[in-house]
Amino acid sequence: MSTKVYRHDSRFELESGDDLPCLEIGYHTYGRLNAAKDNVVWVCHALTANSDVLDWWKGLIGEGYFFNPDEHFIICANVLSSPYGTTNPLSIDPSTGQPYYLNFPTVTVRDMVKAHQLLADALGIDRIDVLIGGSLGGQQALEWSITQPDRIKQLILIATNARHSPWGIAFNESQRLALQADATFNNGTPEGGSAGLKAARSMALLSYRGYKAYNITQHEDDDSKTDDYRASSYQSYQGQKLVNRFNAYSYWYLSKAMDSHHAGRGRGGLEKALSGIKAQTLVIGIRSDILFPVEEQQYLFQHIPNAAYSEFDSFYAHDGFLIETEKLTKIIASFITTDVRGKIIELQKIA
Repeated sequence: MSTKVYRHDSRFELESGDDLPCLEIGYHTYGRLNAAKDNVVWVCHALTANSDVLDWWKGLIGEGYFFNPDEHFIICANVLSSPYGTTNPLSIDPSTGQPYYLNFPTVTVRDMVKAHQLLADALGIDRIDVLIGGSLGGQQALEWSITQPDRIKQLILIATNARHSPWGIAFNESQRLALQADATFNNGTPEGGSAGLKAARSMALLSYRGYKAYNITQHEDDDSKTDDYRASSYQSYQGQKLVNRFNAYSYWYLSKAMDSHHAGRGRGGLEKALSGIKAQTLVIGIRSDILFPVEEQQYLFQHIPNAAYSEFDSFYAHDGFLIETEKLTKIIASFITTDVRGKIIELQKIA
């Protein structure tokens, strides 16, 4: 299914005070809105994903899975700054007739959510039955539930947080230093910064997986080796894989947007902001996640009214939110089909 594009022809004001003269948003929909308009599942995607959620969240969303197009009207929109259909640094700046590159304005998670709210209005979506996201997607879902509490019925937050941590910001800044170290990053070409992007992705992978996963998947059976290790080739392969489908400028701005996430900014602090959420909320953590440790999800559970909490172990660490779809399905099914508000959902009890 091809990407649909919504065009907002009015100026789009950003949190920074800058604006975009117009805005395009790439998105996918699956299934149909029912007569009662109460079957909407809106998915917020993570850092380098796209709006084709049936492609990257197989096992949870799609034909034969828990959220399926036969029952649900599923929507996923590409985030602002991402190169998959939404206005981004490689879009044409009307004032110059050239791509923005590093002249693109600063974008925050709140700007991403504001754009998606415009799309929801355009699609006639007054109520979202389930709003779900992991990582950066969870940050967006949280922000949306705060800014429009009456629009969201059920909220599912996976491997995410109330504000981005100094630890997470440090990871992102290290990756941006890699981009800056690539002399081509300032060349103003679509391929600029590709070597830096490859290095940045290699760094990011270390935070997505972790010690245990690498020790098993990249283990060497040949004790005589002194070079050309599996772990080395894996990092290079994964870095190049992102270069082949992404660009350094979008990565730069998206990582900055993730750093900006702070649900309490200008709202009297985190606890006050979270207390205003009206949606029935499920928070899910992954015990092995070193980028978004479970303490961050437990904080959300403790301060969001009507919330339930679950956590699980995953060999894949942070990436478990994309891969462990069977575990996620069991937890989410328990949350949606029974009243578990204020409770901790134990996976072994629903397996």
